[in-house]
Amino acid sequence: MSEAARGHLAMLLFSVLVAGSFSLGGLAANEIAPIALNFIRFVCAAAFVALLGWATGTVRRTDFVAPWRYLILGGLFCTYFIAMFEALKTAPPVNTAVVFTLTPLMAAGFGWLLLRQRLTPPMALALGIGGIGAVWVIFRGDLAALMAFEVGRGEAIFFFGAVAHAIYIPLSRMMNRGASPFGYTLSVLIAGALVQGVVGAPAIAATDWAQLPPIVWITVFYTAFAATSFTFTLVYYATLRLPAAKVMAYTYLTPSWVILWEVGLGNPLPSAVVLGGVGLTILSLGMLLGAREA
Repeated sequence: MSEAARGHLAMLLFSVLVAGSFSLGGLAANEIAPIALNFIRFVCAAAFVALLGWATGTVRRTDFVAPWRYLILGGLFCTYFIAMFEALKTAPPVNTAVVFTLTPLMAAGFGWLLLRQRLTPPMALALGIGGIGAVWVIFRGDLAALMAFEVGRGEAIFFFGAVAHAIYIPLSRMMNRGASPFGYTLSVLIAGALVQGVVGAPAIAATDWAQLPPIVWITVFYTAFAATSFTFTLVYYATLRLPAAKVMAYTYLTPSWVILWEVGLGNPLPSAVVLGGVGLTILSLGMLLGAREA
């Protein structure tokens, strides 16, 4: 298997794992402050990755050189996750997942600004189609709502989280300095926990941890181990083998996986408007993966 194929496989698994965090997050979002939930998940994820790194002996001392870069990367990922859980208080999981599909288009722009990664016309067309699908869902297929820029509160909040995620992708490549996957992931998680611990200290202290409902702890452990520890490593692995736009192209699969998660949790299928937008994102994914990069 080629290195590029390994990168694609990593991002396919990424899309499956991320989808679960939207559905579970929607169930837990109103039970705990987003920054408190994400603080404890980052702490749990960092402990897990540290254990894996120690067991495999792959974490190197040089991985922790220039810790300032991890504060930047950890801060960006904290912004993304906190925005996601805040958005899920009011926005349906599928809608939030579709907003996430704007990330490849933004990642391509930041990839050009920071790394001078250029898009071929087919890749640009594919990203444009995916963006149309996302906008279609965000404005509920209503042209009048689009012209008036009537965006739901949750979707608007998560848009800024998606921007932070898009910036993170090319910065991850710029700042890796040859760090091992486990060492890099552990450093970002520790930095993220520190940032949230300082900024969110009042909310964390005010949380009655002993009285939280089970769904919160289920969400914490799933997002800590499956949707944080593994996905950090998968994205880092893929960014070293694929252009930024193709790495994030796999976010186009996330709404489809979320629909399956929602149906599995006993929820009805989304409206035809949402399904139409999801269909455009799937078309965009196929076009992107078939396109040749510059």
